[in-house]
Amino acid sequence: VMNDFMSAGLHRYWKDELLRMTGVGPMSKALRRRASMKYASDLNNNNDDDDTIDDSKALLYILDVAGGTGDVAFRFVDAANCEERSKSSGKDEVNVTVCDINPEMLRVGEARARKRYGSALFDETCALKFVEGNAQCLPFEDNSFDLYTIAFGLRNVTDVDMALRDALRVLKPGGRFLCLEFSHVQNVPLAQLYDIYSFHVIPKLGEVVANDRDSYQYLVESIRKFCTQDELVTRM
Repeated sequence: VMNDFMSAGLHRYWKDELLRMTGVGPMSKALRRRASMKYASDLNNNNDDDDTIDDSKALLYILDVAGGTGDVAFRFVDAANCEERSKSSGKDEVNVTVCDINPEMLRVGEARARKRYGSALFDETCALKFVEGNAQCLPFEDNSFDLYTIAFGLRNVTDVDMALRDALRVLKPGGRFLCLEFSHVQNVPLAQLYDIYSFHVIPKLGEVVANDRDSYQYLVESIRKFCTQDELVTRM
């Protein structure tokens, strides 16, 4: 609710734009078609060669870090049509992992997911899972993921450079890293208005709506202390 109040609903658009930039929808569709055609070909030809697709493994591995409640991950699941795929047997060609340092947020996220999609995505097709972990030392092997996303989370990591190095470690060669984060407004007049809104309106909204002024005061201060867009690009 607070995200809607603070951004006038824009955070939903930003997350949708992140999804669009990943290309998960069309990529998943193409991978599913390829897997289906290969499976049919193997059946017809009784093919046992090394080019046979291993249906115990996914073809697209996605990691969403600091995404405990599932907002971004659910967009991936929907775009990849994982719910419909869960009605069929076998492991899904798409695997979405949500990783967060906060176990309570993970519990909330998994409960939301089971209510929204049912349990087949977890227990049968293994398309979605929630894993507790620290962005600075992720509990995954090297070269595990095709896509790494982090939305409004990098700013809260204690050692940003360490998190970026670990993101590189878990990504496969050619994998993609996408970060959605608050930053600095470069237009001077707009920046002045943004400062007034941030320091005077957002903490008050937090106090009235969420009964938590301090957390939202921290939010606006942490945004100002975080690196600029160009600085982050250099660090990456």
